[in-house]
Amino acid sequence: MVDVGRGKFFKPKAAYAMTKSQRLVVLKWVKELKLPDDYASNLGWCVDLYKGKIHGMKSHDFHVFMQRFLPIAFNSLPKSIWKPLVELSQFFRELASTTLNVEQLRVMENNIIVLLCKLEQIFPPSFIDSMEHLLVHLPYGARLGGPVQYH
Repeated sequence: MVDVGRGKFFKPKAAYAMTKSQRLVVLKWVKELKLPDDYASNLGWCVDLYKGKIHGMKSHDFHVFMQRFLPIAFNSLPKSIWKPLVELSQFFRELASTTLNVEQLRVMENNIIVLLCKLEQIFPPSFIDSMEHLLVHLPYGARLGGPVQYH
């Protein structure tokens, strides 16, 4: 917080917060996004430009967004924030691939811990809960059960 005098303080926005114009650019991009048939549903239906939100994505659409479009959509954020988001996107893409390398999964098990620490440094403590912790166990589960589509 910055003291602006007369007992008033100014709390700047978080580094990961996008401006209204940046959010609008991302929302318009998602709304106009054209995808091949059967790749994902029409993500434009999930965009509400008036409220400035994306809502109502189906599970598969959310996975496609996390794995493919997250790095593109948020590239206007500072690089120190954008890079961990890209790493998270790559983690999910590698985990959901049709072929898995056991050694790569072991590397992913170690790297996800570092990635979660990076995310903890960026986002507030309320962001991190038990669901984020589950990422630590996903590579091990993939080593036991194989690719996601087979179990």
